[in-house]
Amino acid sequence: MDSPFASKLFKQLFSHQICSRTRYIASRSKSIQNVLSKQIRLVSNGRRHDDISSQESHWQQRTDLFPQDKSKDFGKYPMVTADGLRNRKERPRRVKMLTRDFIEDSLYNPNYGYFSKQVVIFSPGGPFEFNRMRDEPEFHKLLGQRYTDFEDALDIETPSDTRQLWHTPTELFRPYYGEAIARHLVTNYMLSHHPYHDLTIYEMGAGNGTLMLNILDYIRDLHPDVYARTKFKVIEISTSLASLQSSLLKSSASSQGHAEHVEIINRSIFDWDTYVPAPCYFLALEVFDNFAHDSIRYDPFTEEPLQGTVLIDNDGDFYEFYSPVIDPVASRFLRVRNAACSQPFNHPLRSSRLLRRLKSRLPFAANLTVPEYIPTRLMQFFDVLHEYFPLHRLLTSDFHSLPDTISGVNAPVVQTRYQRRVVPVTTPLVQQGYFDILFPTDFDVMEDIYRAITGKLTRVLSQEDFLRRWAYVEDTQTRNGENPLLTWYRNASVMTTV
Repeated sequence: MDSPFASKLFKQLFSHQICSRTRYIASRSKSIQNVLSKQIRLVSNGRRHDDISSQESHWQQRTDLFPQDKSKDFGKYPMVTADGLRNRKERPRRVKMLTRDFIEDSLYNPNYGYFSKQVVIFSPGGPFEFNRMRDEPEFHKLLGQRYTDFEDALDIETPSDTRQLWHTPTELFRPYYGEAIARHLVTNYMLSHHPYHDLTIYEMGAGNGTLMLNILDYIRDLHPDVYARTKFKVIEISTSLASLQSSLLKSSASSQGHAEHVEIINRSIFDWDTYVPAPCYFLALEVFDNFAHDSIRYDPFTEEPLQGTVLIDNDGDFYEFYSPVIDPVASRFLRVRNAACSQPFNHPLRSSRLLRRLKSRLPFAANLTVPEYIPTRLMQFFDVLHEYFPLHRLLTSDFHSLPDTISGVNAPVVQTRYQRRVVPVTTPLVQQGYFDILFPTDFDVMEDIYRAITGKLTRVLSQEDFLRRWAYVEDTQTRNGENPLLTWYRNASVMTTV
């Protein structure tokens, strides 16, 4: 760990017994909440003022019996952004920032962000031989053994109690998962763009680079004429993962042959400024879940939205304020969603106004709704596609639901890993860089917003249905007929441009 606070935090996390769950370890003792769940102070006076320091007090969380008043600090601390913190070596103090900037800084800051410094992506070694397995429980057992072996090998070189290790379907089901993606790409390319254009593929957030290799191997082996015209471009925000992807291309004679077809671009997609006039295919697999979101609460009486801001004080503690002044990005998202969505969506104000008023008058009731987390960064990604990749076709997969989310609408899972155990917590206001913050994707809302911004048509399928169409499912079937490729990730969906 790189700070005394982090060491104290994890010791406190495990000073109580942990209850085991499938894939998650839960501990919700008061001790954890004291360390990780900082006080919330909700600020609004129902009027808009130029001086933000004057936006105070009758919106104060009633459940905080003795709240520490940080209104003066809120008025004098500077407002910062995740972009403005990129060059900082240490986590900021005595500042305030929008919730989306706090989340983005926590996950992607080059010097202390979760994906920049903490993450290790599990690699199982050789492909699993599913046809030799008796059933799905045997796959679970073999996967657990490979997980242990993988982390034991890492601990020999660099022991760590706080290694953030996770896996993707690309790694678990290679090469079969990547081959399914490749079939989809080649088929659509042959129908729509061959022979007038090259097959140009962009992958955002390529992880270990496994999907890239699986796709290129498939095209080279089965469609050599298409392979000669294939260009694969990775857009990777993490410098360490970009280096890993480059080294993977040099790891074997087979992968070295792909080098002339691959370009690895180490930058954020949100810094993209190059116009791409030709048709291309854009892959974004399990990327949207880690896009930063804004936090919005609503006045249950007036239904006025208030936007969340995180204050970090001199001690590094976090406080949450809500203001009726909505920044242009969040304001635009709310307008686009209201105009574009073709069906009702989940929302804190969907219950009747009378019921909300009755609840708000109960003792110790909160005087604002639960937070709604809106995917403002996702909207900005669609803007990038529309402006710089006008002829793109998008293929994206992500989770439409997640277990153990924190309180709120479209709320994230916030978790860390300690001594090989996963620990979920109940707030996104956590030590930057040590916690994964991942959101479910509302595919109905996302599809409508994507269509509104890009003008393109789409299709949404469950991941199981997509794989039944494009994978050779016989390759991942166990002897008793079970198929982990289809049954795992049932909480994931796929959206494609048509």
